[in-house]
Amino acid sequence: MARPAPDTTVRLHFNSAFEMLDLVQMVSDHIGRQLDLDEDALTWMEVAVRESVINAIKHGNHHDRSKYVTVEFTTRRVPPPGELEIAVSDEGEGFDPEALADPLAPENLLKSSGRGIFFMRSFMDDVRLDRSAAGGMEVHLLKRLAPRA
Repeated sequence: MARPAPDTTVRLHFNSAFEMLDLVQMVSDHIGRQLDLDEDALTWMEVAVRESVINAIKHGNHHDRSKYVTVEFTTRRVPPPGELEIAVSDEGEGFDPEALADPLAPENLLKSSGRGIFFMRSFMDDVRLDRSAAGGMEVHLLKRLAPRA
């Protein structure tokens, strides 16, 4: 009987600079392709990751380059077919996720921001927003993997 593949984690830790988005994008794309995500699932996963990193830099760390963002991609193969969890954390003050405005409310439809978490929830199988024990926020994005043909 074959043993299941071990969990694999790729961790990126960088200062709060939008220039780092290209690196996160390349890593997201590579991991998604290794997991055989179809093009739609890959695109939407990458949008969710990008939105969470932008939020960490902009809203969490307020563009403070002395503060860091951490992105961890963890692949689990058990139970089959497995899942991909992406955790994005910042060093900001954190916020109350329950206090977020509804981006679909008529008064918010024309606002230029406020849809990132809505997108994440739309594109991923599960999204969890937690305050970090060290301060800041942790966003956990979960994508269940499709069975391999």
